[in-house]
Amino acid sequence: MSYEWFIAKRYMQASRRAGFVSFITGFAILGVTIGTAAVIIALSILGGFEKEIKEKVFGFTSHVQVVGFQNQPLGKYRRSAQLVLEKLPNVKALAPFVAREAMMRAGDRVDGILLKGIDAQSNVSTPQRYLVQGRYISDFEARVEEIVIGRKLAIKMSIDVGDKVVVFGLPRQSIGGGTFAQPRAMAFQVVGIFESGMAEYDDIYVFTALQNAQKLFQLGDAVLGFDILVSDVGQASHVASGIQALLGYPYHARTAAQLYRNLFSWIELQKKPAPILLGLIVIVATVNIIGALLLLVLEKTHDIGVLKSIGASYRGIRKIFFIQGAFIGLVGVTMGNVLAYGLCRIQLTFKIFSLPSDIYFMTAVPILLWVGNFVLVSVVVLALCAFASLIPSRAVAKLDPMIMLRFT
Repeated sequence: MSYEWFIAKRYMQASRRAGFVSFITGFAILGVTIGTAAVIIALSILGGFEKEIKEKVFGFTSHVQVVGFQNQPLGKYRRSAQLVLEKLPNVKALAPFVAREAMMRAGDRVDGILLKGIDAQSNVSTPQRYLVQGRYISDFEARVEEIVIGRKLAIKMSIDVGDKVVVFGLPRQSIGGGTFAQPRAMAFQVVGIFESGMAEYDDIYVFTALQNAQKLFQLGDAVLGFDILVSDVGQASHVASGIQALLGYPYHARTAAQLYRNLFSWIELQKKPAPILLGLIVIVATVNIIGALLLLVLEKTHDIGVLKSIGASYRGIRKIFFIQGAFIGLVGVTMGNVLAYGLCRIQLTFKIFSLPSDIYFMTAVPILLWVGNFVLVSVVVLALCAFASLIPSRAVAKLDPMIMLRFT
């Protein structure tokens, strides 16, 4: 063991009895711990927000949505769907849908809904993963027409699994004399209730089998669009452009980012100031290290003078205090990682911090535990701590040993 490591080790072991300096060293470690934990938790929350919102948006609208121009029905959709699957290799799954506004009545309560008819066997744009009561809709050969509704809508209209409701399909085209066709009504049985945490979906969306929606809206064998999942979400815009070029009029392809432009812009805006704010937290922690080492230098001035008088090099003196600064950083980063992981795990398990779903699109603060956040923050904080350790170590190495011995 070199003398630099030996002396640095003795200083660290003796720091418990060093009074005020020991307190400052502990405070510096605490600062690094809190700074590291704060950065990791903040990044985990930002990542969680982005992940939760994208998953829920994609789960209800898919990556790419193809509809008819001005919402006109698409009659010969099977050939178009087959063409997309054959010509575009990035398309992972495709499912037709019918989605229109309707009115739902349960007892004496009436409310507006968006009824979406989907393929019950498809994994594209389904609320199946968010079911909290009952079951998912079965195929169209079931003896009764089935629907799945959002929890918020169910509470508002006092609906439970097994209840019967009536859905009125709103007319879209006028008949002779400027009057509108009579709306068609169908009776449905509620077989499941979902809760996504996004009020916009839980309060409006109602799902049924595709054939039920076609029958209610009198579309025959036509659909109103396709939900498409792609292999790489980053290529969604290219897939949408390819579909548009392949199918042409009257098909119109849009990505989820285009459909929910404001929502995705909010996510990006939220992430932009994060590096600046989080960087300031880490810088404050590293300033604590500089202060702790400078106080240690003042306390050990006589020791430094003795070491220099017996031949210790400038590099050796710098190394002693650099090791102590690195020790503070390493202990603080380790404790910060443990603290951040523990708090994130508690939030994931117990959902302590809740959120209003009508504002934040989820019911609890989301957390994304990604190892990359822990590694990135740890490396950056350790690098800043090492840099902070160089400042007092370089300053003490330039002091004259005669002056230090004379005035201590």
